[in-house]
Amino acid sequence: MLIVNTATKCGLAPQFDGLEKLHQTYGDKGLAVLGFPCGQFANQEPGDNDQIQEACKINFGVTFPLFAKVDVNGSGAHPLFRYLTENARGFLGSKAIKWNFTKFLVDQEGRIVKRFAPTDKPEKIESHIAKLLGAPAPV
Repeated sequence: MLIVNTATKCGLAPQFDGLEKLHQTYGDKGLAVLGFPCGQFANQEPGDNDQIQEACKINFGVTFPLFAKVDVNGSGAHPLFRYLTENARGFLGSKAIKWNFTKFLVDQEGRIVKRFAPTDKPEKIESHIAKLLGAPAPV
């Protein structure tokens, strides 16, 4: 799985294209790209769940699953993100998610393989995914 906190109004939103490409390329090989919209960073995800789904489909062609809007930090953080941040710390050991499009690669056994920064583009992650799935390395 590639678990990502997303935001449609974020300057990093063009990453939706790369995430969709990963979904299309590796979905039938076992990869699940899972998007979790979050409005905690400068309210860059202002819409409700229906508006988010529509914006992602129309503006970015997203077909991978998008879940309900969640918090990823703080006392109201979704349990999934509490688990991810506790077990895969960021830069300098930080648990907090710093911005939209933080990514977590998780293997088939539920183990966190790697945490990627918001600025790590999906293309950079592809070789890690291919290796994990035993797929040929991207060209």
